[in-house]
Amino acid sequence: MSRFWSDLATRLTPYVPGEQPRGTRLIKLNTNENPYGPAPGVLAALANISADQLRRYPDPESSELGAAWAAREGLQADQVFLGNGSDEVLAHAFAALLKHEQPLLFPDISYSFYPVWCELYQVPFQAVPLRDDFSVQVDDYNTPCGGIIIPNPNAPTGRIMPLDDVSRLLTAHRDCVVVIDEAYIDFGGHSATALVADHNNLLVIQTASKSRSMAGMRVGAAFGQRELIQGLVRVKDSFNSYPLDVVAQQAMLASLADEEWIDSCCKRVVATRERTASALQQMGFDVLPSAANFLFARHKNQHAADLFAALRERGVIVRYFNKPRIEQFLRISIGTDEDMDALLAALQDILA
Repeated sequence: MSRFWSDLATRLTPYVPGEQPRGTRLIKLNTNENPYGPAPGVLAALANISADQLRRYPDPESSELGAAWAAREGLQADQVFLGNGSDEVLAHAFAALLKHEQPLLFPDISYSFYPVWCELYQVPFQAVPLRDDFSVQVDDYNTPCGGIIIPNPNAPTGRIMPLDDVSRLLTAHRDCVVVIDEAYIDFGGHSATALVADHNNLLVIQTASKSRSMAGMRVGAAFGQRELIQGLVRVKDSFNSYPLDVVAQQAMLASLADEEWIDSCCKRVVATRERTASALQQMGFDVLPSAANFLFARHKNQHAADLFAALRERGVIVRYFNKPRIEQFLRISIGTDEDMDALLAALQDILA
């Protein structure tokens, strides 16, 4: 602790990201990265960036990219907001749209960055318990609130809330903003962007990090009606008026131009996910139904912390959360078929 820190910096409990090991060859199944590369056109776009583009400031509104991404979702250009990864977009949403006197609601088992932003921006919040099957139920949110944020599919559980339930939630809370965080939507769900036209209180957030294999690039977006987007723009322009550099803009444009590649990679991930889930169940694991690029599983007889450590000894890294209700679960990212075969072989060895 430094004597030069502000009171805020002293009080914060920062988010802890998944481990990024260096130097050692490990099978990395702990950060939900896509095992397949970005669309081939992305690399070509990067190679064609000119010196003149780099010496100038980028378009502060990322206008071309915003129009293209909005069109992909069936929306208008003024209904999209872009930022450095969905985490930055989410942070702006907390500051611009979710900070009110009444508490913000989100699931008790959810993206662990949410309470960090609440602390940073002094947003009162209330964690709403998931049901015993780890599902989100709309009726559990029938309480006065200043806003709601739900990852869909949820993380780290992987369970998805049907679009009809999202619509019911929006209708029940017309006077506050409902944020649907769709980092994993392309692996088994239908985007809530289809509901934007009918709900002025809906903000949908997406990322290029998962299905588009661009976690290293940092590109995220929010979709909503113009009033919500303008609130985000006001915060952005008071913080960083040039959020997306020219390289990220061109790379994302190239990704959007090759939806066939993205769809193909997602289907490969889903097929591997289902095969792995079946194999884990045969080994004695309870596996939650997943619509994401990961599985959430617990063994009936083995402690998750012991399995986590034993897997690491065998060169396989998964994610373990030592938290109430989920301390017996491992979150396992979906890698290539070869990666998952190595995981399953390591588990067989451990369980034997």
